[in-house]
Amino acid sequence: MRHVSDAERRRRIATRHALSPEHRLDGVEAVTRAMTVLHATEAATVHLAVAARAEGVGPADVDAALYDDRGIVKQLAMRRTLFVFPRDLLPAAWGSASARVATSERKRIAKAIMAAGIAPDGKAWLDAARAATLERLGMGPATTAEVRAEVPELAGMVGGTSEKSYDRPTPVAPWVLTHLGLSGDAVRGHNSGHWRLNKPVWTRTGDWLDTVDVPLDEAAGYAELVRRWLATFGPGTAADIQWWLGSTKTAVSRALGDVEAVEVALDDGTTGWLLPDDIDEVGPVESWAALLPTLDPTVMGWKSRAFYLDPAHVPYLFDTNGNAGTTAWWDGRVVGCWVQDGEGVVRLSLLEDVGPAGHDALHAEAARLTAWLDATVIGNVYASRQMKQARLP
Repeated sequence: MRHVSDAERRRRIATRHALSPEHRLDGVEAVTRAMTVLHATEAATVHLAVAARAEGVGPADVDAALYDDRGIVKQLAMRRTLFVFPRDLLPAAWGSASARVATSERKRIAKAIMAAGIAPDGKAWLDAARAATLERLGMGPATTAEVRAEVPELAGMVGGTSEKSYDRPTPVAPWVLTHLGLSGDAVRGHNSGHWRLNKPVWTRTGDWLDTVDVPLDEAAGYAELVRRWLATFGPGTAADIQWWLGSTKTAVSRALGDVEAVEVALDDGTTGWLLPDDIDEVGPVESWAALLPTLDPTVMGWKSRAFYLDPAHVPYLFDTNGNAGTTAWWDGRVVGCWVQDGEGVVRLSLLEDVGPAGHDALHAEAARLTAWLDATVIGNVYASRQMKQARLP
């Protein structure tokens, strides 16, 4: 069994993830494919993930790829998380990860509808609400607010019946639209706000994509997702893949067999997996620096992160739910985070001494990102402790 060291895994990050300057890419879709998918829970993450990995590409180019060319598409999938997918990978998600979430969401929505007294049969209500919403979208794209106002079935509210602080009345419209997205019947089309905000205009998938491929069956869908994950993140353990997929051990084991993945030994004593045509050693890489956004796919690609992240840094760089804030990288390891001041200038907040070379490289990246943002200040839902401390006057 071949051994893959932590150092080699970090070299793979530099090359496969297009983070070292010599390996940067020249297009939005190329970056998305290199990373399998891009996180999109925070809208700005998509644009900033591209900025870190591409040259000559600005925010307008990312918007054009999403909303004009449509070679990449937003899709709720693994772990009930919103991602940007290459268009050809959508059928794999629709038949596997998205379908799994759709099943659990159907149960949750039906239960909430019955508990709120909206309908005695929650599943029948959801079917009717989905049909009515699709009928409205057949008349043209619409925002969530427009659909809610125009479709009587979506006028209801659930929750807010207890004294718990987090229990507040919630409109049912976003739930129905989310479920339509999970099943591949509707899609988040144009964004009605600034690129740093998620304000989707919903449309029927067939209207947005013209040609809609049939979803793969569950096994084939998971196999394709795992194949792409291994190409981007391999080697990783079965536990890493299971966490990333939000699936089961059985599904992961089957997918690893389907793609004929090869076992390798990792430094921590665990078994990792690679694609059979990807077992050659990755050679040396020049030292590199990178500044990555919240929930960046590199940071969120594995469950076990010690090969690139000092465990002592986790409480400072991740929230209590395991969501990563911004990160600063030097030579394949996370060494801190970054924030912006009121003028949009990128400032570093480091947790390690990176030496003169690392200092110069990271400050050069900060200047590069400041110029790319062009005074646009990004707000963050998933701000880490270190980010909050760094923003203090």
